[in-house]
Amino acid sequence: MKITKDMVIGDLVRTYPEAIKVLMSQGMGCVGCPSAQAESLEEACHVHGMNVDSLLEELNKAVV
Repeated sequence: MKITKDMVIGDLVRTYPEAIKVLMSQGMGCVGCPSAQAESLEEACHVHGMNVDSLLEELNKAVV
């Protein structure tokens, strides 16, 4: 697994730009907002009411 729940959103999108499409398709449109630059994927999922494990599965498929 390349992407983990403790990765910071800002680092995630810089390292894996292809993850942006997955995040946006799941309703996480804040990938470019200032708070996302220091927020972990797990924290963002909690705020958005999303299941972090299913999102991780999708993200890791996208960045193969």
